[in-house]
Amino acid sequence: MDLKRALRRRQVAVYAVAVALALAVAVGRPGAAPLVERLIDPVLVVLLYATFLEIPFVRLRRAFTDGRFLAAALATNFLVVPAVVWILTRALPANPAILVGAFMVLLTPCIDYVITFTELAGGDAERITAITPALMLVQLALLPAYLWLFMGREVAAVIEARPFVEAFLTIIALPLALAWLTEAWAERSGRGAAWQDAMGWLPVPAMGATLFVVVASQFPRVSESIGQIAAVVPVYVAFLAVMPLLARVAAGLVGLDVGASRALAFTSVTRNSLVVLPLALALPAGYELAPAVVVTQTLVELAGMVALTRVVPAWLLPEAPERISLGGIRSGE
Repeated sequence: MDLKRALRRRQVAVYAVAVALALAVAVGRPGAAPLVERLIDPVLVVLLYATFLEIPFVRLRRAFTDGRFLAAALATNFLVVPAVVWILTRALPANPAILVGAFMVLLTPCIDYVITFTELAGGDAERITAITPALMLVQLALLPAYLWLFMGREVAAVIEARPFVEAFLTIIALPLALAWLTEAWAERSGRGAAWQDAMGWLPVPAMGATLFVVVASQFPRVSESIGQIAAVVPVYVAFLAVMPLLARVAAGLVGLDVGASRALAFTSVTRNSLVVLPLALALPAGYELAPAVVVTQTLVELAGMVALTRVVPAWLLPEAPERISLGGIRSGE
């Protein structure tokens, strides 16, 4: 059995070990958290580079023309998700710092490791990759509007665009460009082809490294304020449970195939916590709890994603959902 296949078969065990080691470091050496935090972006770049390398760019170009999937992803993320978030957050205490942290993270769809989780679940990862620029731009425009709608003008005014733009250029554009150059090299050179083939083992260890650095660096921040922010945990768990089900309905309405349906499920449920965290850290005095609220979502989501990579292909979307029409239900195409 080759290394790539062995790692994929044991990926859940790899992730469990990474999280366990991260918790041990976070508890035993909490002072190391700031140093480990600096590794988050580099590790994400490596993870997405390895993921992009597995997506042929000929297929990626075709994914850009899939208006039906793009429309479903935008509608689910920016119409359905805000309604769900508004309902779920009614259970939270009326603390502006907790509310703004929850809104910031739940209203922004993921643009980075959602690609890897989609691919691990057998979803159409190139479709997710193709729509990341649209997801980035739309959330950049709509997040202040939703915060104004849900919390008032004062909160919306303190959100800056710069961290979003920097994260997109560093975490998405850079590894995407490197992957494209590698694929072009592989087409023209035997050494390039050998390099691309050798990188096939990297996604699972890179995901394990991502889990390690995120948990090890952020767990101390959460543990210090867990008594105040514990109320957000049931909200995050409920979001993880509800959104894949609603995405399945949306996929049936639009008539997506099984790969696109799984991709829609993951883009609907996975949130942009790593990009939003710098925004939460930049909030003014009075919002000190907001970063811990964002990080708590990261920890809940990472555990949930490992489960959903098994649940979605095995039970929720083992095949394309039946096509739903206004007049009833008919078999999917």
